[in-house]
Amino acid sequence: MTTNYDVVGIGNAIVDVISHGDDSFLENMGITKGIMQLVERERAEVLYAAMGDRVQTPGGSVANTLAGIGTLGLNTAFVGRVKDDALGRFYAEKMELEGTVFPNGPVDDAGQPPTSRSMIFVSPDGERSMNTYLGCGAEFSEDDVDVSVLENTRYLFLEGYLYDKDKGKRAFTAAANACRHAGGKAGITLSDPFCVDRHRDSFRALIENDMDFVIGNEEEWLSLYQTESLEVAMGEAAMICPTLVCTRSGKSVLLRHEDEQVEVPVTPVVPVDATGAGDQFAAGFLYGMATGASLETSGLMGVTAAAEVIRHIGPRPKRPLRDIFHDAGLL
Repeated sequence: MTTNYDVVGIGNAIVDVISHGDDSFLENMGITKGIMQLVERERAEVLYAAMGDRVQTPGGSVANTLAGIGTLGLNTAFVGRVKDDALGRFYAEKMELEGTVFPNGPVDDAGQPPTSRSMIFVSPDGERSMNTYLGCGAEFSEDDVDVSVLENTRYLFLEGYLYDKDKGKRAFTAAANACRHAGGKAGITLSDPFCVDRHRDSFRALIENDMDFVIGNEEEWLSLYQTESLEVAMGEAAMICPTLVCTRSGKSVLLRHEDEQVEVPVTPVVPVDATGAGDQFAAGFLYGMATGASLETSGLMGVTAAAEVIRHIGPRPKRPLRDIFHDAGLL
């Protein structure tokens, strides 16, 4: 029996492994405090072994978005790549337990790198030092695209990070074609300004030919169009894609759908942990679109979801977003 999905996401399936580490521990391990750095497999295994009180949770930007949408009661699936190892099995099982279908089984291939993981050391002052091993998830290719899932979703949401490899680019095009051919809408989060810098022309072509909506922050939009004017960047994008969103880190969010433009104010919140703000904004916004809310209400839902997640440690909502939206008068 085929399942009909409201939102399907494709992204890097990363296990977040969180542990405590004071300054002397970080120094001894050669970890730069407060930043995210990529690490190789050997280094990843050393750091993982050094984590004493580790807590593991399925992560990855788009996977976090789907977790948020799941708390709102929509049918979701996450298409990602994990190895058939302890962390990969944990990831697949936990996603399913939390209500998001994980249609791709763990890959049983000895030649594959281990499951992707981000080892996060939390200091006593709350700073998070992230060491990310891209592993199996970053090897996502067209072979991992389950057309039967994508032909049965209303919205497809892609993670820009996976665009770094040619096989990721081909996978995105195949996935978007399958979704749109069956009447769904496809969109992408730009993910990272450095990612945009590396693949500017390819990103623009993807947006023009295959995307119905794009979510990015101000830095990403300016990078995409190599301009210092957000108005110019959004104007250029509006000529090739119907729905655009620009988040601006604590300032009002700009949304545009064809000729309609709205600005949604943001109530400043001192973040406990800003990780996941963009992921949960996307969750609220996509929920709004999927339920037929107006552009402005969809933006308000995004802002409200982001405000919830930055009030605590971790990139996923602690309370169901449905309850938070009720409290805010959005449902």
